[in-house]
Amino acid sequence: MTEKKITLWQEIFSKKMLVIFLLGFSSGLPLLLTGGTLKTWLAREQVDITTIGYFGWVGLAYSLKFIWAPLLDRFTLFKMGRRRSWMLAMQICLAALITSIGFFDPKVSLMSMALFATLVAFFSATQDIAIDAYRREYLKDEELGFGSSMNMYGYRIAMLVSGGLGIGLVNSESWGLTWSQLYYVMGACMLIGVVATIWAPEPKVTEAPPKNLMLAVVGPFQEFLQRDGAFVFLFFVFLFKLGDALSAAMLNPYYVYVGFQNTDIGLIAKTFGLASSMVGLFLGSTLMYYIGIYRSLWIFGVFQALSTAAFALLSFTGPQNWALATTVIFEDISSGMGNAAFIAFISSITNKRYTATQYAILSSIATLGRNFFSGFSGVLVKDLGWVNFYFFCALIAVPGLLMLLKLRRYETPKEASTT
Repeated sequence: MTEKKITLWQEIFSKKMLVIFLLGFSSGLPLLLTGGTLKTWLAREQVDITTIGYFGWVGLAYSLKFIWAPLLDRFTLFKMGRRRSWMLAMQICLAALITSIGFFDPKVSLMSMALFATLVAFFSATQDIAIDAYRREYLKDEELGFGSSMNMYGYRIAMLVSGGLGIGLVNSESWGLTWSQLYYVMGACMLIGVVATIWAPEPKVTEAPPKNLMLAVVGPFQEFLQRDGAFVFLFFVFLFKLGDALSAAMLNPYYVYVGFQNTDIGLIAKTFGLASSMVGLFLGSTLMYYIGIYRSLWIFGVFQALSTAAFALLSFTGPQNWALATTVIFEDISSGMGNAAFIAFISSITNKRYTATQYAILSSIATLGRNFFSGFSGVLVKDLGWVNFYFFCALIAVPGLLMLLKLRRYETPKEASTT
């Protein structure tokens, strides 16, 4: 047992995990620079609220990335290798584009800002495709749990840097950055990803890439759908986080309904939530190291459902900060554990010949519930009431958990044919 613990800690602090952490930072940095941070800048410049709302469409590239993912499986841009060449090219483009946004004045060049923000989102989504594929091919199956967590750590820290921390530096007494200067600084921060990509080795993959673009487009679908239990895998991917996503969509309105003040929501729900989700990621990846992905999905899935149901109890306690803190910590730890196992699972069922495309497809299916069905969450609250709504969201987890009974019967890609 002692030897395994030493191996565990060596794994956590290995070069592999540091590379994955830095690439996660590079992946997460652009997101808010075309989202919340940019909208805050526009609001400070008194841009019309309707126009600010339209900027939400900039992020559609993240949901549509599976369309051009086959290009990353088929082509190598230059001699660094298939994955690293795409990562480096995207990171250089992102550094230039993010910096360029800082040259615009929203009052004069709003359309130009929208265009450059759209380009940032596109290149950022393409970088995500390459990094997700790289992580799957670089790590062994038993390393996917910690790899998923280290990626999320880097991603969350980058969002903190480009979001709350970045906004706080603008016009502050200590730093006094302008909005333009903030984007110059964030563009320079993309160099962290450039350094990580240059430092990282190209993954060794025995499977040859698709021979032509047609195979790169058709092959990932054909290979996956020919597997035994393919639709069981797809339904599980769709269902596992669905209840969690539906409940999260209405959390802020629910806090207001219960009677919590904005300061309580900001301090407890957001600050405690970030810290506890990181704890959850670490706990999840550690347990996965010992008990494997499938057992972890069972255990973490049950905890996710229980933590979702726990929000219903706030209706009975009223606006008590201890109740909110307890519920938020329980939910975010459970959700963090679930995310660690779920990302590792999605990675494990991709075929290394089509890693970029299959991971992009599976992650799009996984977020479909959040992006589409969460739009009906308000209707459910009206029909069911708040308490029953959260109980209902918890029950949605049951079909996904039951599918785990079938998943172990089917082959994983490392056992399946890659022809």
